[in-house]
Amino acid sequence: MAEVTVTPQSSLADRPVRVQVRGLSPSQLVTLRASLTDEHGERFQSRAFFHADGAGEVDPGRHAATGGSYAGVWPMGLFWFLQPDTLFRRLVKRDVAGSPFLVRLEVFDGLQLVTGPQDRPLASCEAQRWYVGPGVQRVPIKEGRVRGALFLPP
Repeated sequence: MAEVTVTPQSSLADRPVRVQVRGLSPSQLVTLRASLTDEHGERFQSRAFFHADGAGEVDPGRHAATGGSYAGVWPMGLFWFLQPDTLFRRLVKRDVAGSPFLVRLEVFDGLQLVTGPQDRPLASCEAQRWYVGPGVQRVPIKEGRVRGALFLPP
């Protein structure tokens, strides 16, 4: 039975995480997909194709993606190469302190260029990507024409 994990499951957005897939057949071709929906309801996705190693595992930090949104060894590639489903949309986090981006990671058997509702993943998990650490205070700045925010550590 396949299992996909992200470690740590909850982290700051600028911190690396480790994605691993276990329980595959040796040399099995799989598609690893990351997706999230932003605060405006826009969906962003990335995908990479991998061959499982001899132990039936895939680790984007050790194994090269053979195609998809990127190719080669990119430990954070699924997060860095997220693209909008609708052209000309940008991935921007507005509510940085109130909620994280929830990134869903799924592994599919074979090459999945497009997935529909009938396509069931072999395994899935969710990662929380926070933009402000616990206890950090956000102070809005408005002075003349200057606008911004000051983030104060706990």
